[in-house]
Amino acid sequence: MFEGVKWEAIFDADLAIRSFPYLLGGLPNTLWISFVSMFFGLVLGLILALGKLSPSRLLRFPSTFYISFMRGVPILIILFILYSGFPFIGIQFAALTAAIIGFSLNSAAYIAEIIRASIRAVDEGQLEAARSLGMNKWMTLKGVVLPQATRIALPPLSNVFLDLIKASSLAAMITVPEIFNKAKIVGGREFDYMTVYLVVALIYWGICTFMSFFQDWLERHFERYLDSPKR
Repeated sequence: MFEGVKWEAIFDADLAIRSFPYLLGGLPNTLWISFVSMFFGLVLGLILALGKLSPSRLLRFPSTFYISFMRGVPILIILFILYSGFPFIGIQFAALTAAIIGFSLNSAAYIAEIIRASIRAVDEGQLEAARSLGMNKWMTLKGVVLPQATRIALPPLSNVFLDLIKASSLAAMITVPEIFNKAKIVGGREFDYMTVYLVVALIYWGICTFMSFFQDWLERHFERYLDSPKR
């Protein structure tokens, strides 16, 4: 089954060491895309979640439509529309800007559903208690609902962020010089894609592992505010 496989060509340690600094040169763009897109995704996602929860159809329908559309369209298509399609209507985005806009718009749809579900998971008794204290809707949302919903939403939101980090590699398709884009350059120059792609896989794994540790720390931090005893 494995006859004819050139095992020595699977990983070139010398090439991996030589190319590693160059590949890491794309790390700032990878992290910039991920963090900025997550920030704007959170802002837009909160707005969309509140819109979908609104009793007003004028707010609920556009939010529902947006979430459905963005969840149903591949992010790569969104990136190409922003970077290659918009110039035909006179709007030109730099590659990095197009990537951030695309990932922000796309992630907002998933974040909105997480926030919406987390808000609805808050005990109704908490809302009744807030009303009995004379708190209006804004005060209840800010002081009662969102703090509890944040704790509920934290694990799935962290997963969205990890997915953003990995999906940022798609920005290479619109020429953003991030990690994967640089790997393609090295692979083409050295005629050894296997080695550089394995190195890139290890880099992404390292980033996501670090972020997972940070996620665990955040979850332990918010657990201190739970009324129930820790498991």
